[in-house]
Amino acid sequence: MVKYGLDYTRCRWILPLLLGIGVIFGIVALAGRGWLESQTLPYVHRASLWESCQRPNAGGEWMCESLMSYAWGRAAAATYLVGFILLVICFALAIIAFAIDTLRFNFIRGIGGLLFVAAVFSIMGLVIYPVKFSTEIEMTGINMFSWAYGFGWTTAIMEICLGFFFCCLPNYEDQILGNVKPTYFYSSP
Repeated sequence: MVKYGLDYTRCRWILPLLLGIGVIFGIVALAGRGWLESQTLPYVHRASLWESCQRPNAGGEWMCESLMSYAWGRAAAATYLVGFILLVICFALAIIAFAIDTLRFNFIRGIGGLLFVAAVFSIMGLVIYPVKFSTEIEMTGINMFSWAYGFGWTTAIMEICLGFFFCCLPNYEDQILGNVKPTYFYSSP
């Protein structure tokens, strides 16, 4: 990306594209029912960020209880949702920043800072959920935090990594814009 500069058409949109993938992963984590699932037979427990479902035996009906009746459930959902909303705002700002012909590097650094704030909120929600869930909800058998919870962590890790990219990108402003004369290490005899 630095070799061709951000004016190179395909490289210019890599960071906003990665932010878009992070938004998709965040949607999957918010909507997914696989935050916690029974690992072994009988499969009697599953949970999402919003509700916890149990069934008395392997063939019975699922009985769901909202986690929003617990203070920690509201806190986990709210903090993760705030982190997701900040991620969506960063995605929109990145589209705007990279659509302008002349890049605004201070603007890009601000997006990186906002991504770190989004990561803090996301991680708070991702830590509150398993700690309080495992202590306050009665679980039967062996349970595991599953695929949707993994998507939540993937989103948080992407926020941190992209925050570093967005914050460090202005340090290479001259190289990206092509203002630095290239140095050659080969000299002819």
